[in-house]
Amino acid sequence: MSDAAEHIDHEGKTMGMWFFLFTEILFFGGMFLLYAAYRFKYAAAFHAAAAEENLVLGTVNTAILLTSSLAIALAIWALRAGKTTWSIALQAATAVMGVAFLVIKYVEWSDKISHGIYPDSPALLALGHGQTMFFGLYYMMTGLHGLHVLVGCVVICIMIYFTGRGVIDQARGVRLENTGLYWHFVDIVWIFLYPLFYLVT
Repeated sequence: MSDAAEHIDHEGKTMGMWFFLFTEILFFGGMFLLYAAYRFKYAAAFHAAAAEENLVLGTVNTAILLTSSLAIALAIWALRAGKTTWSIALQAATAVMGVAFLVIKYVEWSDKISHGIYPDSPALLALGHGQTMFFGLYYMMTGLHGLHVLVGCVVICIMIYFTGRGVIDQARGVRLENTGLYWHFVDIVWIFLYPLFYLVT
């Protein structure tokens, strides 16, 4: 493939990823608007419900995702610099941190469920409509975000395989770059989710 053709292919794949991320922004944006509407209607109930959240675990997960974004960015830099081994190691570190995020989220969910706080549970319904909406949105939005993290981890593992096989290298790194864009998007979504569910005032 000529340099011009490779450039066009690179640009096309990048534009495709940005279009995909735009549709994801619309998707999550709709949920954020829904949250805002109910937050305005049930301000006191949302504040009371947020007080039940584990701020320590939420903060740790935020730190993990921010660090993972740095790791994937460094993985891309290492690939461009021809440091394939470093790139693979940093990609692996990103995936491990993604799994750690999911494990912590599992611990959070399990604790809530063990206390009877889950959608349509008698304990949750007894708290009133406002808190029911808060936790309903919590499970829906953090669950969908967690699914995106899981997909990202799987894709990063595929990128590790491709990098190790030489399919992705210094001259052909668009797949890893697009994976990095996706991972940064997942990180940004969590940066919005964190204050909405853990720092409600």
